[in-house]
Amino acid sequence: MSNYQFDLIVIGTGPAASTVAKKCADDGKRVAIIESREFGGTCALRGCNPKKVYSNAGDLIDRVRGANGKLIESADAHLNWQALSDFKNQFTKSVPEIAEKSFKKRGIETFHGAGVFTGPNTVRVGEQELTGERIFIGVGARPRPLEIPGAENAILSDQFLELSEIPKQIVFIGGGYISMEFACVAARYGSNVTVLQRGDSVLKQFDRDLVAQLTEYSANHGLIIHTESDVKAIEMSDDLSMVVRYQTSGNPASLEARLVVHGAGRVPNLHGMNLEAGEVTYGKKGIEVDAFMRSVSNANVFAGGDCANSGKPALTPTANEEARIVVKNLFAEKPEHKPDYGIIPQVAFTVPVIASIGMSQVEAEQSHDVDVRYKDTSSWNSVRKSGQRCAGYKVLIDKNTDQILGAHLLGPAAEETINLFALAMKHGLTATDMKSTLFAYPTFGADVRLMI
Repeated sequence: MSNYQFDLIVIGTGPAASTVAKKCADDGKRVAIIESREFGGTCALRGCNPKKVYSNAGDLIDRVRGANGKLIESADAHLNWQALSDFKNQFTKSVPEIAEKSFKKRGIETFHGAGVFTGPNTVRVGEQELTGERIFIGVGARPRPLEIPGAENAILSDQFLELSEIPKQIVFIGGGYISMEFACVAARYGSNVTVLQRGDSVLKQFDRDLVAQLTEYSANHGLIIHTESDVKAIEMSDDLSMVVRYQTSGNPASLEARLVVHGAGRVPNLHGMNLEAGEVTYGKKGIEVDAFMRSVSNANVFAGGDCANSGKPALTPTANEEARIVVKNLFAEKPEHKPDYGIIPQVAFTVPVIASIGMSQVEAEQSHDVDVRYKDTSSWNSVRKSGQRCAGYKVLIDKNTDQILGAHLLGPAAEETINLFALAMKHGLTATDMKSTLFAYPTFGADVRLMI
């Protein structure tokens, strides 16, 4: 077995891991980076970026159809799934090679394979053992095991992204980001799509009223959602179709499908790392870290992103902020820097997009005297002029302080407009401050003044 000595070993090549590795290498540290799959990480290869290509396609088709006979004549507009897949590949195909070259250019040694701890400061990759003064774990998350009979008959989201065509009958298991985003696109393609959600609502991170509005709109466009539906088995038929058996309100039910997609959540990607040998404490929510992103049980190990239990949403901005702080703390004699998350906005790229920041209505009403400003804005001119047909907002304002407690948006440009609320809430701007700001008009940003 070959032995290598490094100042820093980085496990993973996603946003957090890449930042830590490159910054430390630029500071003159000898760095090794380990990747069990293709270099580049989930966000660039199987998540945020390729997913956005598909969600853009679904949104575009929805807008074109809404504008038909008004802004344009487009009765024959449709999605070409093969062309969509090919276009997505333009953004992903070159990533592994470019990512690995960028590491090597900085003098970072790259290793392909699973990183397995053999001691508090040692990691094995194949037949090679690496020793590091510090170790950073940024391995992200993986699909939650679907522990039902026939689970192997369901494909994962990364496999869905590789399909050159999709069938007319699709069932998505789970009602979170992954299922709802891809389900919206598949429905615009023309497939009959059903989402089976165990809980009483899909997209539980978002406002219930806006989710209900999105659900109703989706039902009119080929996407049916069944809540309180617990999937029990996936059975293959002789003709290669499948039967999804589930229980709803205590009663057995079933659906036929040509494709079943597992989107029922993700868990920290820590399986097989032998963290016990590394004296790294972890739980269901990931590696236990202190306020400085350092392992609570091994002071030489740090973690960030979806595999670390920081108590924050598992989102790319979260990972980026944690990586920024890890770089400052890794080799400090005494770590002092803590992540400055602010209030993190969340966005699901459904059709239309839904976004959220801050408190929910229930949370706000538990501790504040709240002015709830809520409206279906589907008929607003800004929405109708763009050929879109579904929009709404809910803004929560403290009646006593005029502080914005939460903002929830549905509709065109929600993913951009939510950032205005993020900026305002981070810097303590009041509703009056926002309302008195002159925004360019006519824009969706200018609609914020009407919301508050």
